[in-house]
Amino acid sequence: MRINDIITAKGTTVITARSAQRVSDLVRVLAEHRIGAVVVTDDGDMVEGIAGERDVVRALAERGAAALDATVGEIMDRDVHVCVPDDDIATVAGTMTEFRCRHMPVMLDGRFVAIVSIGDIVKSRIDQLQTEHEYLLHYVHGE
Repeated sequence: MRINDIITAKGTTVITARSAQRVSDLVRVLAEHRIGAVVVTDDGDMVEGIAGERDVVRALAERGAAALDATVGEIMDRDVHVCVPDDDIATVAGTMTEFRCRHMPVMLDGRFVAIVSIGDIVKSRIDQLQTEHEYLLHYVHGE
């Protein structure tokens, strides 16, 4: 299976933030959309970074409540690993595990088009295993 299979199933809607936004705005967006991270982009095409719950917690631990007045650009993770729609899901899962990243922007022709999370990958794998299980049951029982 490929990353494109996940994108086809979940869609390409990506919640983003700008690097100049305040962290308090980021917290509101994460809560409102019930998500763990956003892609940070200032032009809508290029990925500047990813900012999420871990970044907010780290900033709060370092700066206290003043972190909420910082900009997203000050706390975001700039070391972003990306994938492309044709990448194998297992390979992307391995990269996410190796680099301990839970979200990966999907790039196409130099611009980001979607995002996949480790949850998306796990769900895809469970669905695949369930389908294989059902196929094997039908095969064994001659149905």
